[in-house]
Amino acid sequence: MKPSTFGRRLHGAASVVLLATAFCAGDAAAQNSTYNFLLGDVSARSSAMAGSFVSMRDDINTIFYNPAGLSSISQPQASFGFLKNLLDINSGYVSVAQEISGVGMVGFGVNYVNYGTFDETDELANKIGTFSAGDLAISAGWSSELEENLSYGIAAKFIYSSIAEARSSAIAADLGLLYYIPGANPVSFGLSLVNLGTQLNPYLSTRENLPLELTLGATVKPEHLPLLLNLDFHDLNDSQPDFVSHFRAFSVGGEFTMSRELRFRFGYQNARRRDLELGSTSGLAGFSFGGGLVLQKLRFDYAFVSLGKIGSLNSISVGLNL
Repeated sequence: MKPSTFGRRLHGAASVVLLATAFCAGDAAAQNSTYNFLLGDVSARSSAMAGSFVSMRDDINTIFYNPAGLSSISQPQASFGFLKNLLDINSGYVSVAQEISGVGMVGFGVNYVNYGTFDETDELANKIGTFSAGDLAISAGWSSELEENLSYGIAAKFIYSSIAEARSSAIAADLGLLYYIPGANPVSFGLSLVNLGTQLNPYLSTRENLPLELTLGATVKPEHLPLLLNLDFHDLNDSQPDFVSHFRAFSVGGEFTMSRELRFRFGYQNARRRDLELGSTSGLAGFSFGGGLVLQKLRFDYAFVSLGKIGSLNSISVGLNL
C-alpha cells in the first residue's frame, strides 16, 4: 500500500473516531489525548445518571469509574450491556466481580467500541476496498477496606486500538477511594484517578497522552425521599484559568425507587451541554433519562442520552447476582 493512501485512510477514520468519542465523553479537552473511548459512560445505569458514578456503591460497574467501589459489593455480580452510538458506531461491555477469601473483592471488565467500516480509496478517490476501526480495554481490579467505612481500590488495564493497518496499545491504572457514612440517610464520597499510564506502541511514530481524569463526587439519600442523588466534578486535573473553572465540568444524577422493582433515573452533564451548543440553543444536550427493573437475581436497565441537534444515544444493560 502506498503511504499516501494509508495516510488518508488513517486520517478519515481518525476523524470519525475523534468526533464520536468527543461527543460521548462530553469534554473538548479529550481531543488532546488518545483512547478517548475510556471517558465514555459504560453501563446504562451510569449513562442515565450522566456518568455521576464515582461515589456509587454495590454495583459491579464501579470498576470502570472508581475501583474502590468493588469492596461495597454485597455478593458476586456480573453485568453486560450494549450502546447504540452515532452513525454505525456500536459499543458494549462485560464485567464480573467475585470475593476471594484473604484477598478481597476482585473484578474484571472489558469494554469495546466498533466504529464500523470505512471506504478505502486511491489517489483519485476511486473505491478500492474497505477497512475498519475499533477500541478495546481489559481491566482487572481489586478493592479492600483501609479502615471501617473507608475503602481503596486499584485497577490495571490493557488498551488496544486499531485503525486500518495502524495498531496501538497501552497500559494504565485506575486508583480510587470511597468513604461511606451509614445511617437512615447514608452518604458516600468517592475520589478516582483513571487512565494513569502510557502507550506501549503508538499508531505511527509519536506517542500520545492517555485521557487522565481526576473525579470527586458524593452520593446522598435525602431524608424522606426514595432517591439517591449524585454530584460529580470531573477533569479536576485539567489546567484552568482560575479556581472556580475547575468545577465547571460537573454532572448531576438521580435514581428514584418507584417500587421494589422499578427505578427511574435522570442526569445532567454540564460539559457535554457546553460542547454541543449549536447556535443559540443546545436543545436537550447534556440531559439523560432512563429506568431499571430490579428482580431478585436480575437487573434490566435502559438509558437515553441526548446530544441535542446531533442526535441521541441509547443503551441497555443486564445485571446478574451470582
